[in-house]
Amino acid sequence: MNKDRKKILIVDDEIKIIEVIKSYIENSNFYAFTATNGNEAISLFYNVNPDLIILDLMLPDINGEEICKFLRIKKSKVPIIMLTAKIGEEDILNGLDIGADDYITKPFSPRQLVARVKALLRRVEVDEVQSSDIYSFNQNDLIIDNVSYEVRKAGTLVNLTRNEYNILIAMAKHPSKVFTREELISIALSGDFEGYDRAVDSHIKNLRHKIESDPRVPKYIQTIRGVGYKFGE
Repeated sequence: MNKDRKKILIVDDEIKIIEVIKSYIENSNFYAFTATNGNEAISLFYNVNPDLIILDLMLPDINGEEICKFLRIKKSKVPIIMLTAKIGEEDILNGLDIGADDYITKPFSPRQLVARVKALLRRVEVDEVQSSDIYSFNQNDLIIDNVSYEVRKAGTLVNLTRNEYNILIAMAKHPSKVFTREELISIALSGDFEGYDRAVDSHIKNLRHKIESDPRVPKYIQTIRGVGYKFGE
């Protein structure tokens, strides 16, 4: 197996969909591994160590949301693209909240899915290259370790999703710069997600609950009415 070729885990209970995705993934020079249920997916995750997961939400045993939560609880930062027939805004926001990196609704274009896979993997590679700094604020009240991707609040490790981390580190690198919602969507999702402004608001809300002493009176993630958000030291 070529170590330079990325490994993609495809999880869906519909065989025809798996076959189509697998064909497009392999034709794009990726290794493809497939699972038709949640337990098989978790087993393959540990055995294969995939570089990205395409995860259907509606599985016969464990739903995709629970698998996503499980992986994030285990501190895995593997990129996850959720694939589902659910098209409601709340469903999409919930998927992003629990740690998904992107969200594609059925029916979908296999070519678009592969493009999303490539874009997300590029973003992960850029994040890894740029990880070289440690940021500390307010006498070590908040520490962002951009080498290990760890965030600590008052000495306690904070578990952030990849999107939450991307937003936080971008803002922390540029204190007092005001970011529009569109800029934060681009930062968190590389501009490849046809999302909603509310997705950003949801990430900001989660960040405040995780890193602020009092989320109702935020010290770090501050709202600039009518414009967006900024990081206040």
